[in-house]
This record gives sequence, structure tokens and C-alpha cells, in this order.
Amino acid sequence: AMVWAFVISLGAGGVLLLALLLRGERVRLTPHKLRYFFITAAISYAIPNLLMFSAIPHLGAGYTGIMFTLSPVITLVFSILLGVRRPNLLGVIGIAVGFVGAVMVALTRGEAGQPADYVWVAIGLFIPVSLAAGNIYRTVDWPEGTGPIELAVGSHLASA
Repeated sequence: AMVWAFVISLGAGGVLLLALLLRGERVRLTPHKLRYFFITAAISYAIPNLLMFSAIPHLGAGYTGIMFTLSPVITLVFSILLGVRRPNLLGVIGIAVGFVGAVMVALTRGEAGQPADYVWVAIGLFIPVSLAAGNIYRTVDWPEGTGPIELAVGSHLASA
């Protein structure tokens, strides 16, 4: 799991760094950006990738992939709870439908037709929780005047 997570982050960071340099830009380091890079790296890339590659042998790739679809639902829940976004009817309906769908899939699916191990399902559910936390963090702490490619380069390389 660690090797795959490393390869993905290093590859993404390297390709994005090359694109940034070809555009004549560079990564400008500041204390705020360094903090942003490492926090984003942990909660948006390293933890979800480690969890994903650890869960796949136990849950299967498809089942683990379903966990990523919960990220927007959990992001909306977090944003409402933390006051980043005010709830509206559509958001509440979306949360309810997403939660019911996830529960239905979680209780009825598993690898090769067998029920999924609930311990691994619980571990897998940390994937969208971590991604949602990353979404909220990036919204709240985005370094002013910095573009998304520069932030992605620094975050992926910090993750690697």
C-alpha cells in the first residue's frame, strides 16, 4: 500500500511540476504554503491512498471505489457542521440519499458474492472522511495568490 501511494503521489507531483516549470512558473515556498502542503498531503492524498490500497485486497477494487463516491456527501455534512456552508433542502436530501445508498451497498456487497468484513468496511469509510476533511481544509486555508497547480505540486510531493 505504501509503495503504491508513494508512486502515485510522486508521479502526479513530478508531472505537475514539469507542467508548472514549462509554463515558466515555480513553486514559491513560504511557511504558510509548507504547512498547507503537508496537511493537504496527509489528509487528501497519503491517508486515503494508504487506506484504499490496504482495503482493496479485503473489499475488492469496486467496493473500495464506491467509498470515493461518498466524499461529496461527507464534505457537505462537514461544511454544514463547521459553518462553511449553510444547509439547504437539496443538500439535506442529497446527504440522506447518499447515506441510504452507501448503507445499502455496504450491507449487501462483498468480494466474490460474500458479505464484506465490517472491520474493513469501517476502515474503507475513513477514505471519504479523509477526503472530505481535505476538501474543507483546502477551502479554509488556501494560500492567497497561489494557483492550484503550484499547490498540487507541493502537496503531492509532500505526500510522496
